Order: sequence, then C-alpha cells, then structure tokens
Amino acid sequence: MLLSLLLFLVAIGIILGGAAVFTNAVEWLGRRLGISDGAIGSILAGIATALPETLIPVIAIFWGTSQAETDIGIGAILGAPLMLGTLVLPLLAGFLLLLGRMRKRADQFELDYPAVRHDLGFFLAAYGLALLVSVVPARALHYATAVGLLLMYAWYVKIHMTSGKVSELELDPLYFSRRAGRPATALIVTQVLGGLGLLIGGAHLFVHVVKDAALGMGVSPLVLALLVAPIATELPETMNSFFWVHQKKDTLAVGNITGAMVFQGTFPVSVGLVGTGWNLDAGAMLSVALPLVGAVLGLAQIQKIGRLDPRIVLLSVLLYAGYMGYLILR
Repeated sequence: MLLSLLLFLVAIGIILGGAAVFTNAVEWLGRRLGISDGAIGSILAGIATALPETLIPVIAIFWGTSQAETDIGIGAILGAPLMLGTLVLPLLAGFLLLLGRMRKRADQFELDYPAVRHDLGFFLAAYGLALLVSVVPARALHYATAVGLLLMYAWYVKIHMTSGKVSELELDPLYFSRRAGRPATALIVTQVLGGLGLLIGGAHLFVHVVKDAALGMGVSPLVLALLVAPIATELPETMNSFFWVHQKKDTLAVGNITGAMVFQGTFPVSVGLVGTGWNLDAGAMLSVALPLVGAVLGLAQIQKIGRLDPRIVLLSVLLYAGYMGYLILR
C-alpha cells in the first residue's frame, strides 16, 4: 500500500512537470508555425495530450484476447469525452472562479468564441453520429461511419489551421533555451517531445497504480475503464489547461479541452467502430449522451449571452456526478 501511494505521488509529479514543459514548448511551436492560439490549443495541444488515453483502446481492442479487454477499450473510448466535457471543463471553470475570488485575475473566460463554437459544434456532430449508429448493428454502416469521422476531423483541422489571428502576447522563455529571444526550432521540437514523453509516461504509471488498486477492490473492467482510466489519462489536458488559465491564456486552456473532445469523438470512436461490434448497453449510451448535453448547454450559452459563464459551466459537473451515482447503484 505504501509503495502504491509513493508511485501515485511520483506519477502526479511527472505529469505536473511534463505539463509545465509541454505547455511552454507548444506555445513556442505554434508561434513558430504562425498559427492562432485556438489552433495551438485545439490541434497541437489537443492531439498531443490525448495520445495517452488513445493508446488504451487501440491496444485493448486490437491486441487484446478477451471480452474484458474489449470492454476496457470501449470504456476508455467513451470515458474520455465524458470526463472532458462534464468534469474537466467544469473543474477549469471552478478554478477560474477561485482565481477571481483570490483577485489573481478576472472571473470570466476571455476566449476566441468562434473557435470554441467551432469545437463544440464539431464534437456534437461527430459524437452524436457515434451514438446514432450504435443502435444499428450493420457493420458496413459502422465502417462507413468510421471513415466519415476521420474525414470530419481532417476538415476540422483544416478550418482551424486557416482561421484566427496569431497571438502577439509575449511568451515566457523556452525552458530548454532560457537566454534565447528566438530559440532554435530544433530545441522547441525537442522540448515538445520531452514534455509529451513525461505526460505519457506519468499517465501510464498513474493508470497502472490506480488499475491495480481498483482490481483489488473487484471493480468490473467496463466500470474500471469508464471511471479509473480516464481520470488518469485526462490529467495531461487538465494540468495543461490549469497552467494556461492561471497565466490568463483562456483560449489555449479551453481549446486544449474542447479540441481533445473533438479528437476523442472521432479517431478513438473510429477504432471502436472498426474493431468491435459497437453494441452499447444503456449505461454506455448514457455515457455518450451526457457530454453531448454538456456541449449543447455550452453552445446555448454562447448563442444566448455571447460567452461561457463559468458558474453555469461549473454546474455541468452534476451530469458527471449523476452518472457516477448511476454506475454505483445499477
């Protein structure tokens, strides 16, 4: 037990360190590529920090040999958008409100709202499609939907990369080259890869520690994947976004989460559609529906009041809490 606690703390430390290194480098990389903060957060950071949880379903589904491993894969696919949309985003809103109360910054999001609307709209379309095809057992439809989701993501990336303005805010010095006003591209890429390696390594160590503890308590594979694996693997997005909100870089912070939601609602879902029968039970379908509800609420706020109110966003944590209660009581 003492060893597990020690490994848990080591994993958290690695993830926190990796998040600091990665966020610093990815800002420099985006500036060097000449892309907007929305694209940096949604594409560069969103894909990179989604890699740890994306590996779980790929390995479980295509290299697994049992139904339990398939269940873990499906649970990991569905658990990631659920946590991002109904837990991580509300926690970020709560952190913003806390900083506002402490007078560290304003208690409202300062966002590129066209980029946020773009992300939430794409997620709603892609993940909604995944829910719809789950009630149709036709494999040909599943394969066609998988291809369609990948094409949707490619379109999403193209739109992001060609829109928005490049930020003119001053960046903190690159950690790997603190004295350089314009660090070498090779050093920027090296730091990005180093930070990403720490994030992935820390997340996997966290998964193993929590997984062993959960299995020791007799938790089922599907519940384990829905509850435990995403908690561990979403830490990179969470830590990156918390760093960025503290630095008043809200577009990067929120884009990191909403961009990861779009990625998780397309590529991993395609893996599930191709590698499994995609036969979702009532609990799994509910886990798909709840982040869709969260996305609708976010879009409705932007449409009605022109912004995301962090107090309303915080309330969407009730969706996650309700689902946890459902899993425990069913």
